[in-house]
Amino acid sequence: MPKLGKHFLKQEVQYLNLVKNIINNGEIIKGRNGNTKRITGVMMKFSLENKRIPLLTTKQVAWRTCLKELLWFINGETDNEKLQKQGVKIWNDNASREFLDSRGLYDNPVNDLGPVYGHQWRHFNAKYNNCKTDYSNLGIDQLQNIIDSLNHPEERFSRRLIMSAWNPEQLDEMALPPCHVLSQFHVNQNKELSCSMYQRSGDVGLGVPFNIASYSFLTHLLGKHCNLKPKEFIYHIGDAHIYENHEDALQEQLESKIYPFPTFHILNKYININDYTMKDFKVKNYMFEKKINMKMIA
Repeated sequence: MPKLGKHFLKQEVQYLNLVKNIINNGEIIKGRNGNTKRITGVMMKFSLENKRIPLLTTKQVAWRTCLKELLWFINGETDNEKLQKQGVKIWNDNASREFLDSRGLYDNPVNDLGPVYGHQWRHFNAKYNNCKTDYSNLGIDQLQNIIDSLNHPEERFSRRLIMSAWNPEQLDEMALPPCHVLSQFHVNQNKELSCSMYQRSGDVGLGVPFNIASYSFLTHLLGKHCNLKPKEFIYHIGDAHIYENHEDALQEQLESKIYPFPTFHILNKYININDYTMKDFKVKNYMFEKKINMKMIA
């Protein structure tokens, strides 16, 4: 196998070793939504060079669903119905009447998630009315500020290229406080773009493979959009945990064959970051062992 292939195989082993470590050595915690095993303070690195995208291969990752959700974030959306119309169901449990009421959001209609990721990325701290409101020119557009800096020949080297989804003033208005809370972007002298992301809470079986893919997709997209070459995704997790009812599925995954990561291709470039759609992206040569189902826990 070519050297590049071996390099990428080792990257997936990082994730598998994390799974093993939590199952074998994790502390048992009784949480609000079930028992978990957890360890604290995790870091993994994934190369994005040569158009590679770190979609795990020891199980199938629903990358189209992941990319649709990312575009929903980018467009500042908080309306789950817009995801449902695309066949995306990952927010359904958090958008139900029962769950919204459990958060004290009695006035939110079903599917109105409050000022979650998209609102904070594009309209940080703008007063939230509902998911149908037009928030144009309200709040702080963190993502556009990042783009403007990446396009500036001096500002792109700043240590302040940070985007935060964690807004203490609006946490109680959110259906779910953000798990992936902060991202920082780095550009080197070779015009290569990397992203560091800190996640306060990581569901290692179901959520973490999505998060790896999502922020790697975002880094590729910002690289294309700002004429930079994607280099690396650096992933930090504060509380990395496995739900007890995911353990059997993960044990099955640990026995799966590893394949080289696929490649990610962005077919068009636009002036406005909001203009990208699913038609502009292709994932090529995604090989995976099989689909392994795990129940999402809201």
